[in-house]
Amino acid sequence: MAEAILAVDCGSTTTKAILFSDGGGWHLVARGEAPTTVEAPFDNVMLGLYNAVRELEELTGRQILEGEKFLIPASDGEGVDLFLATSSAGGGLQMLVMGVVKSMTAESAQRAALGAGAIVVDCIALDDGREDFQRIQRIRDIRPDIILLAGGTDGGTITHVLQLGEMLSAAEPRARLGNLPIPVIYAGNRDARGEIEKMLGDKFHLIIRENIRPRLEVENLGPAREAIHELFLQHVMRQAPGYHLLMEATTHPIMSTPNAVGRMVQLLAKELGGNVLAVDIGGATTDVFSVFSNTYNRTVSANLGLSYSICNVMVEATIPNIQRWLPFDVSPQQLRGALRNKMIRPTTIPQTLRDLYIEQAVAREALRLALEHHKSLARSLVGVQRERTVGDLFSQITGGETLIDMSKVDMIIGSGGVLSHAPSRAQAALMMVDAFQPAGITFLAVDSIFMMPHLGVLSSVMPQAAGEIFWRDCVVPLGSLVAPIGNLKEGEPALHLKSKRYEEEINFGEMRLLPLEGEEEFSLRPLRGLDMGEGRGKEVVRRLKGGLLGLIVDCRGRPLQLPQQDEKRKEWLKRTYTALSLPLPGEKG
Repeated sequence: MAEAILAVDCGSTTTKAILFSDGGGWHLVARGEAPTTVEAPFDNVMLGLYNAVRELEELTGRQILEGEKFLIPASDGEGVDLFLATSSAGGGLQMLVMGVVKSMTAESAQRAALGAGAIVVDCIALDDGREDFQRIQRIRDIRPDIILLAGGTDGGTITHVLQLGEMLSAAEPRARLGNLPIPVIYAGNRDARGEIEKMLGDKFHLIIRENIRPRLEVENLGPAREAIHELFLQHVMRQAPGYHLLMEATTHPIMSTPNAVGRMVQLLAKELGGNVLAVDIGGATTDVFSVFSNTYNRTVSANLGLSYSICNVMVEATIPNIQRWLPFDVSPQQLRGALRNKMIRPTTIPQTLRDLYIEQAVAREALRLALEHHKSLARSLVGVQRERTVGDLFSQITGGETLIDMSKVDMIIGSGGVLSHAPSRAQAALMMVDAFQPAGITFLAVDSIFMMPHLGVLSSVMPQAAGEIFWRDCVVPLGSLVAPIGNLKEGEPALHLKSKRYEEEINFGEMRLLPLEGEEEFSLRPLRGLDMGEGRGKEVVRRLKGGLLGLIVDCRGRPLQLPQQDEKRKEWLKRTYTALSLPLPGEKG
């Protein structure tokens, strides 16, 4: 029976080592970290890992290493019983996906790759608007870790998927790591398998799996995802500097960091019996994970981040959309300068309140754009026959309906430095609320120290222990959010709220924080045609959970509509900040 567990996450910049122990229930003991050393001049991921574990030893007084050997199993208060690891070092798992139709098999291939923890560097489809020579050149330039090739339903035409195979054969791409042939997973029309083997078998490490879209109305992602995970361990990880030593040291297979986080999100949704949305916003990318109606999806917005990619956010979101979240004046030139400085000095942190609010304004836009990207991929299957209106015939061009409904999300978890380490938890909550605009009733939380990867890999071995630690040490409950759907004139009565301790009538445009610990039953009656998720004007009675902030009541409207006039917009923002007891910088401060 395990009593002490070491879990490490080898990230692209930092390696985090965490010690878990069973004493009156599973809990976090301590956390150590050190810079990741997978790249030159060190070229050995183990050096950074040893440094992180040695910090852990200093913090706990427990010996885990003897030289460069891990003490397994634990004995007399030293060593550990399990050593688990996740990794996204070296840029993570980078994949190229190929499918015949962009909104059908190519989209399914993207979902398979993203759900397995990969970063999709490009999606090649016959209807992607590029010429064949452009696609071939792009395949050559990418140098991915793995390629996923899909297309066609079983029993259908094989011509189009073979056309993709010919492009891949002509391109002859080289692997990003090492000199071995690139693994290619073929998960398309089964009738084309023989031709694909003849075409690609000598040039690539070819793996054949079941079709991801055997029929238009069926999506079968499991076999392709399992193949991706196996290749990640057997092919990609072995090529990365020092990873063979890590694989020999761990007691269980290494898991990709996003795959581990996704696993934890799925377990949480199963435990709650509801819909869960989680986001990890980093310096270069923003990952969004969701489980809606028992369907898991993950997306990576590879150019949306708050350091290396901050200028990409500026370009995609535009300066006016960032400015609208600032309760003070800043010129477009000043804003561009601040963001460019952050890009070339990515490790700097805000030194003034104005700098902090500028960073948080950019975070809102990065989160908003990442959610839009996620919605575009988390969709129902295209091509399925069902009754449609004339308007649906046109929308069918861009894909099925999104599965993400922000009026039906039960819990949102925020992670990443700007959310987990915000000076005030109210700032973290406000960033998520402004960016995602959850409606109805939603519980908000943040990951305290980005522990979800460690718990995700632990859940593959000891799910009960992972669940205990998640609620005890990982998640920081911020509180329940109540947000009526619809819009009124500012100042009009919007919501009648009643419980044993409270009876309030809250006007449209207001935001309130009500102290709430534990759970309490509330009656929520939307006024003047607003909707709490059960229909216009219908009362909702629900037991609501509190948190560090208590109960957050947002009567600013859904969808959120900021005032167009500059002075009114700033006053509107200032009222929101004051309602959440957040400081306001001076106009010149």
